[in-house]
Amino acid sequence: MTNSAPLIRTEHLRKYYPIRKGFLKNKVVGTIKAVDDVSFYIGEEEVLGLVGESGCGKSTLSRVLLHLTDLTSGDIWYRGEKATKDNIQTLRQKMQMIFQDPYSSLDPRMTIEKIVAEPLRVHTEYDKNQRRQAVAEVLEKVGLPEDAMQKYPHEFSGGQRQRIGIARALILQPDFIVCDEPVSALDVSIQATILNLFTEMRESFRLSYLFISHDMSVVKHISDRIAVMYMGKIVELAQKDELFSNTLHPYSIALISAIPIPDPKAKRNRIILTGDIPNPVNPPSGCPFRTRCGKASPLCEAEPPVLREKTPGHFVACHLC
Repeated sequence: MTNSAPLIRTEHLRKYYPIRKGFLKNKVVGTIKAVDDVSFYIGEEEVLGLVGESGCGKSTLSRVLLHLTDLTSGDIWYRGEKATKDNIQTLRQKMQMIFQDPYSSLDPRMTIEKIVAEPLRVHTEYDKNQRRQAVAEVLEKVGLPEDAMQKYPHEFSGGQRQRIGIARALILQPDFIVCDEPVSALDVSIQATILNLFTEMRESFRLSYLFISHDMSVVKHISDRIAVMYMGKIVELAQKDELFSNTLHPYSIALISAIPIPDPKAKRNRIILTGDIPNPVNPPSGCPFRTRCGKASPLCEAEPPVLREKTPGHFVACHLC
């Protein structure tokens, strides 16, 4: 990571979904806070890992970040320029996304050439021959042969389909890519090859990533900094090594304790969280994690914690720290 100004910066992002009832669904009876007051930055050529349980708001945050889903409130900047509905089409050329499911994210009726060339048709004035040449070059870079261009998605394995998704994201030569759990739908045997490809592409194209996963070991492998998310909020954010050596939030501690150890003789004190994830329609008062935390105090019930910097670069939202 360089020491220049942030490539991506967000402030107080919120995405709330109203719960409607009535015959015409015109009565709002509640709100689901999928993303609730999230602020962070991503530097040039940096990978920020975002980890948390299913349903914590990771994917919603990724879509909000690229304006694929409208914000409720908050601001997003790219290289100091505020992203709005008016300029997002231009900014999106430098901000791409790789989706979780390589099966459903590719149109089965389109050839690989058309799928990968689609961003060029939208954002550039390349002619057909120029698009074909660009597709052939990017497919080679992600490890696919040129003859793949005339094939269809169903003719490829899961790992190969994800390479196609990566090629589609790279075709416009972006600076920033959102990776929404890009290896979770793949067999364990090929996850490592795709992760290595992400690392190679980062170095070759000087990319920055927001890398989203529910697997802490995957995030540890690829990230520079890691943000831990719980019920729409970031509860801990730190450099990778700092997070693992000096874990502060009880939820982060539980996630790290669940990472498998490759040595069958080694033992780790696994922390089993009690209780269920709170209902997002009716979240608990104060700290949202207090109903599953064995150390919760009356203050945790009365007042929600604020994300604060405890040591340089290490932020945590916990009254116990």
